[in-house]
Amino acid sequence: MSITPSNRRIKGVLCILCAAFGFALMNMFVKLSGDLPTFQKAFFRNFIAFLVALALLKKEHVHYKFNKQEFWLLFLRSAFGTAGLLCNFYAVDHLVLADANMLNKLSPFFAIIFSYFLLKEKVTPMQVFAVLVAFAGSLCIIKPSFDFTKAMPATIGLTGGIMAGAAYTFVRMLGQRGVPGPFIVAFFSAFSCLVTLPYLIFAHAPMSAYQLAMLLLAGVAASLGQFGITAAYKFAPAKEISVFDYSQVVFSAVLGFFVFQQVPDGWSVLGYVMIIAIAIVMAVYNNRQGQKQTEKGK
Repeated sequence: MSITPSNRRIKGVLCILCAAFGFALMNMFVKLSGDLPTFQKAFFRNFIAFLVALALLKKEHVHYKFNKQEFWLLFLRSAFGTAGLLCNFYAVDHLVLADANMLNKLSPFFAIIFSYFLLKEKVTPMQVFAVLVAFAGSLCIIKPSFDFTKAMPATIGLTGGIMAGAAYTFVRMLGQRGVPGPFIVAFFSAFSCLVTLPYLIFAHAPMSAYQLAMLLLAGVAASLGQFGITAAYKFAPAKEISVFDYSQVVFSAVLGFFVFQQVPDGWSVLGYVMIIAIAIVMAVYNNRQGQKQTEKGK
């Protein structure tokens, strides 16, 4: 049975929803781990993901040899991804959870921009409109102000979203070249561990058993998110599925309510409604586009 473009889009959407839930859990566990250095949190998050990736590579008997060009794509994916991760963790520690999540969730918007320039993927007016509506919804949740006490953490969080958008574009480029998903995750996780290891060795902060458990759980949740996002961008272009990554807003709101007793205000609720509504519109739009392409191919 052949895999149609429509089926690939559906798989991409399901994968990105799983990834969004995984990353929402990750940020929750990172915040629950308390006052620890950002580099230390990043190391444990990626160390667990590295072990999971190695286990999958062994289970699936993946033996992949990359060429020089693929090495640089892997390097760029890992460098941008590590920078984005550190920025996101810093934002999670210094902002409320919803604000930090939303700044990071600007990454799909930047992924479409990077995909346009790096992959030459065409973007339809409807897709541009959908991302702009999602972006406007995120602004309702963030509620930008002139409170400069939040300026630095918010700027760093926004930078993390840009870095993540670039990283996801390189993931798609690697996927198009046939690089296995577990290998991409393993390379990224190993790279991030090597970058953060010196800080862990020379500036390690003591941890309680509870803090260690939270960081280990953050690593497990991150693995779900990492493998989900890697698979998603292999199945479909960023312009078709990236808007669904905003579902993390809803997951974060639910987790924030039950774990941190955070109740969203009216503007935040408006943002959630906008994002969910445009996600539904995009799902219908993509389904119709897929049906048209299938009919043309007959």
